[in-house]
Amino acid sequence: MAALITPIQELPDIYPLIDTHTHFDEPVFDNDRALLVQQAYSKGVRHLVLVGYLYKHFERMYDAERLLNTTKTSNSQKVSHIESHIAVGLHPFYINEHSEEHLKNMAKMIADRCPLAIGEIGLDTFTAEMKVPSVFAKQVQFFQAQLDMAVLYQLPVILHIRKAHAEALSILKAHDYDAHKLGGIAHSFSGGEQEAKAFIKLGFKLGVTGQVTNPNAKKLRRAIQAAVDSHGIECLVIETDCPDMMPIICQTSDNIWSDTQSHDRNIPANLSWVLLSLSELLEVSPDRLAKQLWNNSCNALRTTWAYPL
Repeated sequence: MAALITPIQELPDIYPLIDTHTHFDEPVFDNDRALLVQQAYSKGVRHLVLVGYLYKHFERMYDAERLLNTTKTSNSQKVSHIESHIAVGLHPFYINEHSEEHLKNMAKMIADRCPLAIGEIGLDTFTAEMKVPSVFAKQVQFFQAQLDMAVLYQLPVILHIRKAHAEALSILKAHDYDAHKLGGIAHSFSGGEQEAKAFIKLGFKLGVTGQVTNPNAKKLRRAIQAAVDSHGIECLVIETDCPDMMPIICQTSDNIWSDTQSHDRNIPANLSWVLLSLSELLEVSPDRLAKQLWNNSCNALRTTWAYPL
């Protein structure tokens, strides 16, 4: 296994990247979002997905998408910008804030606005409250209802599964949703080796965040290696999940490449560190890995974005 990244290492060459999961519409980015877009572009990010979790924030995502898609940045004397895309979904951890009316309105929004994907959806039993039978039953109901929407509108789903992998896999195996045909991502994958292989077998890509940069995340790193050993690097995509999941290298002021004003939040520009850490973990060159991750992301999200030359 290659050595882990140290804070004094320089950033690698810039490779085109797709951030498959962000919450870049969050208010924590309101004061400097345009600057952060420029930073992300300079680090290779060319597409990012704004992922939903509460119905009341869906319009905020669309406002951010309009802003991002009109924000231009100069690069090598040509004007370019990061393309942003929307996924709408009702997150299982906030199940007590969701209503049947939200499901109904979300379905109408999907029909009217044609988002890129549905997410993040799934199951979460991280806390004791989430394990209460009535609460978990509502999670299952909303998960299945949103999978139904994905089938109806032929859209990929972005899964949030935490401490409920077996239950989620059981539902997915019994449902009409087919990730082999519609795509899909197991966002911020946190399960073990067998669970990783099970999601891949169903057609999902595993979403890898900045957690992979932490040498103490041994279970995750073993699961990723095992998945790649069985299915190749075709089974992965990368994401920041910003403002969360900060790469460990960005959490130290000793890193001369980090933005000292960003220590309290993850940012899209940090996606390059996920690429570099994954490259070292898997002993695959960043160039080869970046190209494959781009193709994987397009496959998972059922898009045809051309890889920039």
